[in-house]
Amino acid sequence: MSDSASIMNMAESHLIHTYNRYPIVLDHGDGVHLYDADGKEYLDFGAGIAVFAFGYNNKEFNDALKDQIDKLVHTSNYFYNEPMAEAARILTSRSGMDKVFFTNSGTEAIEGAVKLAKKYGFMKDGRNDHEIIAMDHSFHGRSMGALAVTGNKHYQEAFGPMIPGIRFAKYNDLESVKALINDKTIAIIMETVQGEGGIYPADPEFIKGVRQLCDERGMLMILDEIQCGLCRTGSLYAFEQYGVVPDVLTTAKALGQGVPVGAFLARGAAAECLVPGDHGSTYGGNPLACVAVVKTFEMIEEKGLIAHVNEIAPYLEEALDELAGHFDCVKERRGKGLMQGIVVDVKPADVIKKALEEGLILFAAGADVIRFVPPLTITREDVDEMKEKLACVLEKI
Repeated sequence: MSDSASIMNMAESHLIHTYNRYPIVLDHGDGVHLYDADGKEYLDFGAGIAVFAFGYNNKEFNDALKDQIDKLVHTSNYFYNEPMAEAARILTSRSGMDKVFFTNSGTEAIEGAVKLAKKYGFMKDGRNDHEIIAMDHSFHGRSMGALAVTGNKHYQEAFGPMIPGIRFAKYNDLESVKALINDKTIAIIMETVQGEGGIYPADPEFIKGVRQLCDERGMLMILDEIQCGLCRTGSLYAFEQYGVVPDVLTTAKALGQGVPVGAFLARGAAAECLVPGDHGSTYGGNPLACVAVVKTFEMIEEKGLIAHVNEIAPYLEEALDELAGHFDCVKERRGKGLMQGIVVDVKPADVIKKALEEGLILFAAGADVIRFVPPLTITREDVDEMKEKLACVLEKI
């Protein structure tokens, strides 16, 4: 077995350097803990960036995947398979959408949603110059279509020109949205809770106002719940808490518990505008990925995950509020459910590095936010342990 230094050197020698990785080689996980190749234990409050809702090494989930591996891992979309059909049935019925297209990632789900909006506009009036309104400080992915609707110039500047017809409004500012609407506008895309942009939940008046504008103007409301969906905010999808329903929904991350799978869903006329030849994916909807989706939804119900999130989230909020009250470098807490962030006036990278030394995994969100997106199965004891470790870090900083 190679030592950690050899593994890291091998990786840096052969991987394109698009990530500044921490000098840790993770080896295995169990529950809410990860272990590196040297045996050190880490309390994980990042969950693979909001992916592992049930934590690591869940036997029930693993067994479902193992059973499917022995049957069929992949075929093609020229044929049907039962896991795909069942995953589609469950996902549409639980989300309130009519139809679904399975992808391999959240970014691909955004790509599909953008294409769907363009085709919807074309079917409506035969024009192909329709525009989409997106939000400042949003993050939807790094492929060209997803990057075009990401409201961060830093991510875009080296890769222009972006696809045309994307205009950016201010998140939670309905008047700024209204000011951009014209006769070419066909869709408004936004995160129900902004993640990478700094953990900003949508204001109720804002998201309801966007829904009304879309209804009045015949535009599609596209909600990106790739990070905030799948029970993380205290409901299956965060939009349920606002009394609105999108026309198009994107989902991924916790959808497959680490198996690469995402989806975009649509309802009404939007669900019917893509036809054979308009879109495709070799691996989208393959049996292994779809078994992961089916098992995820089964476990959400069996384990009462939504109820647990609503029980534990206030305890996490209280712990973070206490840290904010005790340390001057913590300016505020914001978030929804188990998607929380604290604003700090020190470099988040410094906090995260020190936290790793204490055996705590955290991630940043934006330039000044520490993000907390732990497995949804965390307990009060896990929150207490996190709070103790983070307090130790903040004392040192």
